[in-house]
Amino acid sequence: MDEMKFTIDGLQIKAEKGETILKAALRNGIYIPHLCYHPDLKPMGACRLCLVENEDGRLVTSCETQVEDGMKISTNTQQVEKSREMVARLLIANHEVECLTCAQNNQCQLQEIASFFGIELDDIKELRHSLLEVPADESNPFFVRDLKKCVLCGICVRTCRDRLGVSAIDFGFRGYETRITTLMDKPILESSCVSCGECVVACPVGALVPKENLKPNREVKTTCTYCAVGCGLYLGVRGEKIVSARGDREHPLSQGNLCVKGRYGFNFVNHPDRLTKPLIKKDGQFVEVEWDEALEFAAQKLSNYKGDSFAAISSARCTNEDNYALQKFTRLAMGTNNVDNSARSCHAPSVAGLAASLGSGAMSNSLDEVPNSKCLFFIGTNPTDSYPVLSMRIMDAVRNGAKIIIADPRNIDMTRYADITIQHNPGTDVALIMGMIRVIIDEELMDREFIQGRCENFDTLLESLEKFDLETVEEITGVKPDKIAEAARLYATTEPAAIFYSLGITEHSHGTDNVFALSNLALVTGNFGKPYSGVNPIRGQNNVQGSCDMGCLPDSYPGYQKVENPDVQKKFEKVWNSKLSPKMGLKMPEMMEAARKGQVKAMYIMGENPVLSEPDCSNICLALESTDFLIVQDLFMTETAIKADLVLPGASFAEKNGTFANADRRVQRVRQAIKPVGDSKPDWQIVSEIAQEMGITGFDYESSEEVAAEIASLAPIYGGMYYSCLEEDSKQWPCYHEEHEGTPFLYEDQFSTENGKAKFIPLTYRPPAELPDEEYPLVLTTGRRIFHYHTSTMTGATQGLKKLYDHDPVEISPEDAGKLGLVDGDWVWVISRRGKIKSPVEITERSPEGLVFMAFHSRETKTNMITSPACDPVTKTPEFKYCAVRIEKCVD
Repeated sequence: MDEMKFTIDGLQIKAEKGETILKAALRNGIYIPHLCYHPDLKPMGACRLCLVENEDGRLVTSCETQVEDGMKISTNTQQVEKSREMVARLLIANHEVECLTCAQNNQCQLQEIASFFGIELDDIKELRHSLLEVPADESNPFFVRDLKKCVLCGICVRTCRDRLGVSAIDFGFRGYETRITTLMDKPILESSCVSCGECVVACPVGALVPKENLKPNREVKTTCTYCAVGCGLYLGVRGEKIVSARGDREHPLSQGNLCVKGRYGFNFVNHPDRLTKPLIKKDGQFVEVEWDEALEFAAQKLSNYKGDSFAAISSARCTNEDNYALQKFTRLAMGTNNVDNSARSCHAPSVAGLAASLGSGAMSNSLDEVPNSKCLFFIGTNPTDSYPVLSMRIMDAVRNGAKIIIADPRNIDMTRYADITIQHNPGTDVALIMGMIRVIIDEELMDREFIQGRCENFDTLLESLEKFDLETVEEITGVKPDKIAEAARLYATTEPAAIFYSLGITEHSHGTDNVFALSNLALVTGNFGKPYSGVNPIRGQNNVQGSCDMGCLPDSYPGYQKVENPDVQKKFEKVWNSKLSPKMGLKMPEMMEAARKGQVKAMYIMGENPVLSEPDCSNICLALESTDFLIVQDLFMTETAIKADLVLPGASFAEKNGTFANADRRVQRVRQAIKPVGDSKPDWQIVSEIAQEMGITGFDYESSEEVAAEIASLAPIYGGMYYSCLEEDSKQWPCYHEEHEGTPFLYEDQFSTENGKAKFIPLTYRPPAELPDEEYPLVLTTGRRIFHYHTSTMTGATQGLKKLYDHDPVEISPEDAGKLGLVDGDWVWVISRRGKIKSPVEITERSPEGLVFMAFHSRETKTNMITSPACDPVTKTPEFKYCAVRIEKCVD
């Protein structure tokens, strides 16, 4: 029975199977006092305020007691009222009562309870003791902990432990001294707290409140501008300023949750350092000009560099409409396919590898499947730091009994919840995965029917597996055969199973091979075409999927329609009314090389900062300085913008309408909350105005909605992505027409290849391009940290985030630190074959001996000065995840 009926105080109401009395009552508009209950947490029955009386006259906690069909419950008997009111009086007696100066005034559940029982101060005088003398903890830049207002409901503890898996706080001390504390009772800033604010949002009283608590006078529903999870949020607006961000509880994936960046990292929108007027470099100095002069200058200069002497770099941080406009401008106005985006530096191997084996280079399944998954295999990804809200959904899966396999060279936080953890040598993923496939085939755990009916090239895969016996794989990876076999069996026998990966797989000189290996693994077990399965690349930036969807690639028009296909070319020529180049353009590293050689003479960079984000960035600087004319369009004067001849002020996500496509192909609305700051403009509009100034037709858009309509008309997978179709809900591509509901998972009936079958790809192991030696004995790998995003262009504008994380430290194992005589906080030189950078040391068990780790967020550290420019031969994606270094202690 899925629905039951029961009675509360003589009223018959309905309840769903498994629902508690309290949840059913609240859903039906019946108030039962409560403090420790939260809809996202497992009930604990601690506060005793939700007591009700059953037919037997026994008091039960309504938050824990499940409804039974026909049961009768009373909420207002004398026994219930007396018991609950006494609890309420005791709680209020030991609580600060200065409500008017409390940030939670009129939102406090204890205040609501006092009103419900009619409790006045005179009623509790005899119960009132001196308040707990614990000073407020103001160490965190975003919120205050005031334990004098705490009611020990435990919601914050359970949120941090169960929802995030962080456990920065817990109950401490005893008796009257009991309080919520950190390890060793240190300030929250010195704990493992990730400052996401989830405990602040969940706190029912004023014990946890934001430091900045301006109330908005209106809110605008939109999509987060940070990672590619694509969380739903509401931006709070007061005047023409963003003052708050809160999660959208109706969002299918984020469910109201946000990370520290999504909740607190919006100060960049109204930051005083925003670019607000166009700037032309005159005699080596930037001079503010009006738009008319800037557009005329751009048009005049660009007219001299048509064809392959021009190149454009679009932005994974801008909207689909912005990216569409720039690739159209490059092809139509400038006559070249030299357009690329930051996916080249991260997920180009996903696009190339999965497209070759499966027919589509995107995530095959949906992120909202994660909580109910049976088996999750994470390899080369650190969700806790890179995709914090996704890590919350992984914690949901853990609580629901999912089997978790994690493979990573580092001891990442999520390994605490893994059933199997593999810590393999960096750069050995192909060998590890092929070894797993070898076990699956040798032990007859493969899906023969799926292989025979839906795949091809299986025999060639078998031949290549001969080189991956487990003894050889152990020699390469450093992983014991028993561990490899254990992981292979768990993945193959838990049906369905899903693979998730990120840049730890793709940012290698063999990144495409890594992706092929994962595709082989999923195919051999039949893990495609159904929920909770597939191969799923998790994108790092908010719209890296969309920038590729829009054709900001040198080989593809919007919707992955190939430029070298004559029929596709004719289609776009007809709509755009112009002859187009049939030749594949340059990839980003090739653009930079061509610029250094004087072949690419003009570049247009929109919303990217390659001077910090690309490897061996000294050579990137040289390339940009070698151009005759450089346009940079951004929010701030970035390290790249400083090198430009023309700097144009773009609008942030809060100042324009548009769409983002998140990691699982979900196209979501971005809505304008405030007017563009100063004279800044939406990026699509700037590009269009330059085109019109050059006399190019086809750019007379009145709104982003018109751009989106053109995208829908030209890219079949976006055929139903009109704004009118996305107002109420998002859709996942392919979405072929306006009535189409979208596609939560791919390949249900066939793959997207020409013959509908997936291809097994035979592989051999290739080591990384640059191996350690006596001079450079350590391996450096790079990645993200939770507090910042990309090169900190946006997050660096929020002082609180800078306080939480500033310089990029070099994480090093205790063993390596001991050999070098280092202690925590020492400053060192990290030296590669390309140069050296200065960084503080962080000694940690996360890094195994021989491997050091750095993020690339800090403008001061400039990690990518020393990373390797070696590239994957198929996609030209750099090998950020592996380069040889040595470390020397700084001597001042």
